[in-house]
Amino acid sequence: MATQRFAYKNLRWHDITDPTIHDIAGLRRAFPQLSELNLEDALSNIERPKLDQEDTYLFVVLMFPLFDPTTRLTRSSEVDFFVGKDFVITVHDGVLKPLLRTAQNCAEESDTRSSLMGSSAAHFFYVLLDRMVDYMFPILYKVESKIHAIEEQIFDPKSEKELIREIALVRRDAIALRRIIHHMLPILSQIDHRISNYVEGELEDYFGDLVDHAQKAKDMIDEEFEVISALSDTADRLLTHRLNSVIRVLTVISVIMLPLTLVSGIFGMNVNLPIAEHVYAFAIIVFIMLAITIGMLVIFRLRHWI
Repeated sequence: MATQRFAYKNLRWHDITDPTIHDIAGLRRAFPQLSELNLEDALSNIERPKLDQEDTYLFVVLMFPLFDPTTRLTRSSEVDFFVGKDFVITVHDGVLKPLLRTAQNCAEESDTRSSLMGSSAAHFFYVLLDRMVDYMFPILYKVESKIHAIEEQIFDPKSEKELIREIALVRRDAIALRRIIHHMLPILSQIDHRISNYVEGELEDYFGDLVDHAQKAKDMIDEEFEVISALSDTADRLLTHRLNSVIRVLTVISVIMLPLTLVSGIFGMNVNLPIAEHVYAFAIIVFIMLAITIGMLVIFRLRHWI
């Protein structure tokens, strides 16, 4: 859909948003060394994270988290990188703010372009990855704040339905984030070990620090996932306890009504009964039913059933 080209000294950066067949064809003409299979992968939007080693470049596919406020769910956004000694190519869907801001700054500010692209392709690749990894942390902090809010409300019976819905949403969000970050970390580790074979300059410490940041994000989402899972179990137990309390009361009422129904049924039969003609027959029957009710309540209380 849109291709932006930036150059500084010997370094070229091609940033392609929503790639089409024509964009890939232009990329093929500008960089004939790129593999056809990698170009096809760049055009596809269903790739899993991976790293391909070629003779003159690295092809990297990574998924980064993107929070959708409409669905309140974090989804993955794919970014494809081609990294050689004198070029960096990014292919993405145009929704990740760090990439968009970087391209806009390079287009509008020559100082930014020189500071970002003035060192090497490897350093520029590191800057892009570092910004994308840092972009994950506000999403993680947002999940963490939601978990804290749930912890404050979990024992409030008034917000039970809303709390269960919120737990389900946060847990689903944590699962999506966990999947994205867990798939990302091994690819970043491979980049850390293999980038020196394809680009000039020693950047081992930089990419090692990037892996550490990703590992921190992994630890955070693992901890948040465990906490929200524990909160979900706690909410289920509280709901079960409240439901059991309601069922206990209804069961007591039902059991009490059984003998009362029996008594009223017997004395409601159209036959001659012992006290049918007694002047206080109704009062006697009511007294018997009341005595049965009180007796059963006393028994239930002594057995700690109510």
